[in-house]
Amino acid sequence: MADYYINISLDDERLKKIQGAGLAGEIKEIDGKKAVQVGLTGKEQKKLGKSFPELAFDSSNACVIPEQAENILMNFIVDMKTLDVMKVAIMKLYNPLAGKDLRAKVF
Repeated sequence: MADYYINISLDDERLKKIQGAGLAGEIKEIDGKKAVQVGLTGKEQKKLGKSFPELAFDSSNACVIPEQAENILMNFIVDMKTLDVMKVAIMKLYNPLAGKDLRAKVF
């Protein structure tokens, strides 16, 4: 079981993609909208927090990531036909330098 979740809201286009990937049974109703939840480990959650410092988790340990990252994650889900994609997707979503000042060495 996951420690944290990313909620991905499903519009009509995304809903069709999820159903086409054979994941219709994974669709949930969250805050009155159809969505899927992608599970995260604590380590993956920390990495996302570094890449997206504005990320806020609710009382159920779920969050919504920025649209561009959500689109990347959605593509992994559809291509791999599973919601268990974070081990692969984190490599595309994690930016270890996010929010840090870049410094150059002066010789």
